[in-house]
Amino acid sequence: MALDAKGRLSVPARHRDALGASHSGQFTITKHPHGCLMIFPLSEWEKFRERIASLPMQAQWWKRIFLGNAMDVAMDATGRILVSPELRKAAGISKDAVLLGMGNYFELWDAATYAAQEAEQMKGEMPDVFKDFSF
Repeated sequence: MALDAKGRLSVPARHRDALGASHSGQFTITKHPHGCLMIFPLSEWEKFRERIASLPMQAQWWKRIFLGNAMDVAMDATGRILVSPELRKAAGISKDAVLLGMGNYFELWDAATYAAQEAEQMKGEMPDVFKDFSF
């Protein structure tokens, strides 16, 4: 998928519906420590924000990263959300992007960065937590 010239992302209807975003159309976007962006429907962001805000002082820098970079956005009538230039730059997203549904939030990646990271992970062993996991 591609962001348009103004940095707007068209959220596929299946993702909007799956996350209940169609009810409010409000999202919060912030940085993720893996180099992508996290996009939360407002209700999920409020839960995440409370969890982050309650962390102890040794997590202060991570509080700043998550909370200090958070930007609220509204979905327009055509299902697009504006990703700010600052957040696009932080995640290295220029045009081509990958949007992943992660249960209660999305991850937005630069397409080339995601492809490289995924290929690297696929070369290695699966983490031990998958040892007894059945597919």
